[in-house]
Amino acid sequence: MVLVLSSPSGAGKTTLAQRLLAEDQDIVLSVSVTTRAPRVGEVDGKDYFFVDEAEFASRREAGELLEWAEVFGNLYGTPKAHVESGIAAGSDFLFDIDWQGAQQIAEGMAQDLVRVFILPPSGAVLEERLRLRAQDSELIVAQRMARASDEISHWAEYDYVIVNDNLEESSRALSSILMAERHKRERLHGLSDFVRDMQRAI
Repeated sequence: MVLVLSSPSGAGKTTLAQRLLAEDQDIVLSVSVTTRAPRVGEVDGKDYFFVDEAEFASRREAGELLEWAEVFGNLYGTPKAHVESGIAAGSDFLFDIDWQGAQQIAEGMAQDLVRVFILPPSGAVLEERLRLRAQDSELIVAQRMARASDEISHWAEYDYVIVNDNLEESSRALSSILMAERHKRERLHGLSDFVRDMQRAI
């Protein structure tokens, strides 16, 4: 499946994604291509594929991106071939993307898609988290807060919503969603043959 996490910046989706990846070895992070500069500690090829605008445009025009969006003047996109081959082989992918990307993936991979929206407990907490992480300038923090209301307005397009007021509880909720979705009948490949063989043996 493709498990998409979306939220306004500062709601905690990246932290939740990291915890899920650390706890569950059967889901992998889809690494995006971006034109933004690396943040401190980020590694090319692990956190993002960092490219210039010309390279990004070339990949987009060649149809190599499953989805793409512009966020605060930077471009982000998902390489298509790796995800499609992984899904065909039975892998689960985790996407940390916004609502625009989720809509694009829904157009082409609706059957494989599970969408989870992460909400902050309040606007005040969201702003406090943005300031505490100290990764952005005051201008960017203000832009992120201005954009948050629009991003939050898309919550109803998602299959699940988690209000991230307690990290431990939110992490357990996300793990539970993943487990439940893996046990949906349509995702249990080979189940019909398994049941038929069982019936014959009874």
